[in-house]
Amino acid sequence: MFHKEGYKIISVAIVLFLGINVASYVAIQLQEWIISIFVVTLAFLILILQFFRNPKRKTQIDEHTVVAPVDGKVVVIEEVFEKEYFKENRLQVSIFMSPINVHVTRYPINGEVAFSKYHPGKYLVAWHPKASEENERTTVVVKNNIIEILYRQIAGALAKRIVNYAKEGEKVIQGSDSGFIKFGSRVDVFLPIGTKINVSLDQKVRGGESIIAHV
Repeated sequence: MFHKEGYKIISVAIVLFLGINVASYVAIQLQEWIISIFVVTLAFLILILQFFRNPKRKTQIDEHTVVAPVDGKVVVIEEVFEKEYFKENRLQVSIFMSPINVHVTRYPINGEVAFSKYHPGKYLVAWHPKASEENERTTVVVKNNIIEILYRQIAGALAKRIVNYAKEGEKVIQGSDSGFIKFGSRVDVFLPIGTKINVSLDQKVRGGESIIAHV
């Protein structure tokens, strides 16, 4: 199963794969070259397919948990001052996605979208300390009767497009599709001080399934 954001790129990749290999078969006489071209183009096609995969996730919906919005590795757990929306100290949990991770973004909690904004910016490597403030990014705030959280999709050096489906006033379901980031990136989650964090640094998490905090 593939994400809808990849349909166009996957179609182009398949056409290129077929076109290049048909052309090489017709124009090139050396069998070794034909095989080499096939292997290289097949590897490229497989990379594209695996990047846009969208596996089904079984989210255990619970008002008292916050699930990971993306697949990846936890790279930051610290108290910071969140200055865009809350303007107060928050617990930040950051998840880094490599190009081989699933890049679907999912809602961490049930609730209503209170804020959703796109910010153009740079393309520093996703783990750069200033990436959260200077890179292209989107900020989304979701709230319910128990908690209000902010998560931020951040583009990396390879990510050139962030897709965000969150619309202010919309009711959303924990674990459902909230967007996509193309080709390597990071997501920061900002939680209230005192929230019980359920992950540790360098831990690998699965979007929509791994519980990153209890409230």
